[in-house]
Amino acid sequence: MDNNNYCIIMAGGIGTRFWPLSKTSRPKQFIDILGIGQSMIQTTFARFEKICPRENIFIVTSGIYVDLVNEQIPNLNPNQIIAEPTRRNTAPCIAYANSKIAKMNPEANIIVTPSDHFIVNDDKFIETIELGLRASKANDALITLGVKPTYPNTGYGYIQYLTSEFLDDYHNEINKVKLFTEKPNYEMAVQFIASGDFLWNSGMFIWSIKSINKAMQTHLNEVYSIFDNIKDDLNTPKEDAIIKNAYASCPSISIDYGIMEKAENVYVIPSDFGWSDVGTWGAVYEVREKDLRDNSVVGKNIMLYDTENCIINNSSSKLMLLQGLEDYILVNTEDVLMICRKDQEQRIKQFVTDVEVEKGSDYL
Repeated sequence: MDNNNYCIIMAGGIGTRFWPLSKTSRPKQFIDILGIGQSMIQTTFARFEKICPRENIFIVTSGIYVDLVNEQIPNLNPNQIIAEPTRRNTAPCIAYANSKIAKMNPEANIIVTPSDHFIVNDDKFIETIELGLRASKANDALITLGVKPTYPNTGYGYIQYLTSEFLDDYHNEINKVKLFTEKPNYEMAVQFIASGDFLWNSGMFIWSIKSINKAMQTHLNEVYSIFDNIKDDLNTPKEDAIIKNAYASCPSISIDYGIMEKAENVYVIPSDFGWSDVGTWGAVYEVREKDLRDNSVVGKNIMLYDTENCIINNSSSKLMLLQGLEDYILVNTEDVLMICRKDQEQRIKQFVTDVEVEKGSDYL
């Protein structure tokens, strides 16, 4: 295992789409949403322990989740948990972690990943990441992982790549990116799939610290300069005080928009390891095990009659008895019961807003 390999796990989201199971006090990444006995962040950390030394894995999260990280991944060095004072999207998050890592190891080779993705084939995933790490170590390249699409999903961003242009020495393995595109409508997604040169954007990146800092300095200098100006105080007792002012000056901008869509040295690894960002209850339904009537059930004290094609979660101590339901999402916690049609799950974010307006934040 290469001691220059580092991993940045982004774990600051609040998971509104998974309310009421995911709440501000314990969001999606800290929940066993798949019913496998581990939270999403625990499975992510375990996966990257096979690639990077444990002490080289850094978790960027909100300050209010530091205790949750320590609870779920014990025995971390305090420096491995990077607490953002406020949310500023992915570019400042990554710039902050980069600055801390660069100070420790200017030869670092970095993987950036969300904390809440589902991977079917861990061995193939690790093989893909190690390919990217070898390439980024030897080349000035910003590499992203693109997933070969299996159906016209309208909830993912897409990457178009050049089938005839490759990173040096990586013919047919790492392709030049042509463009990034946002979530398409269904008709456009069908065209993307048919073209054969589009991939789902996984939101995972691989690069050397030298390459990403060079790209930030060129394309996102405002963010780069903020963290470059405070680098001497990072990893010292002064860090907590200065980082609040740094974040107050930062624009809210994604790494995709700030860097990846602008840089010339952007490449993608077309990947096929069984991936989902598990971004909605519908996505959870696709990857969870189901009973003989195609119900996805997690929790105890659940009794079903004439019920099929439902997503059912019971995290409360109450008995949950359901009869005659089809194609519903049913989530029961100690203080909230939500019943929503599967084809209406996009309304959950609005439900959260309405609950906050009418009932306050107690249920959020």
